[in-house]
Amino acid sequence: MSSRAELHRLRPPAPGPFWDDAEVVLEPEDPRPGSWAGGPSALLVDGTWWLAYRLRRPVGEGRGFANVLARSDDGVRFTPVAALGRDAFGAESLERPALVRTPEGRWRLYVSCATPGTKHWRVDLLEAGTPEGLATAPARTVLPGSDLTAVKDPVIRHDGSQWHLWASVHPLDDPDATDRMTTEHATSDDGVTWTWRGIALAGTPGSWDARGVRFATVVLAGSRTWALYDGRATAEENWEERTGLAFHDGELGFSAAAGGPLLQSPHPPSGLRYADVVALPDGGARWFYEATRADGAHELRTVLLPG
Repeated sequence: MSSRAELHRLRPPAPGPFWDDAEVVLEPEDPRPGSWAGGPSALLVDGTWWLAYRLRRPVGEGRGFANVLARSDDGVRFTPVAALGRDAFGAESLERPALVRTPEGRWRLYVSCATPGTKHWRVDLLEAGTPEGLATAPARTVLPGSDLTAVKDPVIRHDGSQWHLWASVHPLDDPDATDRMTTEHATSDDGVTWTWRGIALAGTPGSWDARGVRFATVVLAGSRTWALYDGRATAEENWEERTGLAFHDGELGFSAAAGGPLLQSPHPPSGLRYADVVALPDGGARWFYEATRADGAHELRTVLLPG
């Protein structure tokens, strides 16, 4: 697990090596649009890599049918140790999980769950003493959303004194426009009960991210804190977001860097999203992300970048 000192040294990635030097961690089960392996959340604990990710089939064929937890010795070749199906949560679909290890050594998995027959999403929490124990841990809802909002895809960090969470929030007032999203910030003393603090980032009108923004990773570095986020300009770009860069504004929010997007796939429609990072002691970093392939499916990739 990255120390705060390691995170402070971390810098945003360079686009060329981020794609060209990457390796494939996991391919989708079916090579066609709508079939995905991705939504990664990664940790390095005592020399072992842990990766949680989402598997999805096309709409009408199962959508997000499972979250999987896997381990690795090298950060590239992973072996599954636990699988969590959508039925266990009474969910129509699952999205990107967030894998966390607490300062006390407990393991947590935050799971995004779609309410059947609606556009509503909530986040459930599993907790166990070991990663494998998450497979049978009871779920409790920690981010319920509401009749007016769907909440999903949390990014969770501990700053040494309290927990921070950034989640994508979708307004449900217009049933034909529930893909719109902002990223909102919350804090907590225990990582279970959260207090919302307000919008951390919204799309820029007329820009590549105008329709919605979703944080993918946050690097806590004091006044130099920054984030990568997924953005899209239109509803048609839903599921094919590209990645932008945002810097902490010194208050409670972030400001998008000019000239985005920073990262995208070379394969149309260029989706590259859900990037997560683990800072390494030598100043380098291992990144994981989901990206569009030439056949339109999404695969899970990793790249090791020097400091």
